[in-house]
Amino acid sequence: MMYILAGLASGIISGMGIGGGAVLIPALTIILNIGQQEAQNVNLLYFIPTAVFALWVHKKNGSIEKEGLLPLILWALPGAVIGSLIAVKIDGGYLRKGFAVFLLALAVYELVKGIKMRRERDKCKK
Repeated sequence: MMYILAGLASGIISGMGIGGGAVLIPALTIILNIGQQEAQNVNLLYFIPTAVFALWVHKKNGSIEKEGLLPLILWALPGAVIGSLIAVKIDGGYLRKGFAVFLLALAVYELVKGIKMRRERDKCKK
């Protein structure tokens, strides 16, 4: 049942536009006691169908900037390979700490972005 709830929660978060891995990986490692590398592997497998569906929706809505696509792909592919090679070599504890730092940095970034957007919105109202 916990696996179903973890998948449901990460699916809901993904549907809101936030990476589902931010919920799925901690749920798998903390609640279900799965190793960090295995949890990240599960997240990558989970990402494939959700990314394909998201790409289809964005293409349908015309919200893909085609001029930036090629450089993104050319940098993402080697980055994914290098990141995968590093992830399998790093001790799971270090990987877990690095992921925690990443999530914290992401939270701070989103908080600052939200504050800036609110200030701009408030300026427009005046």
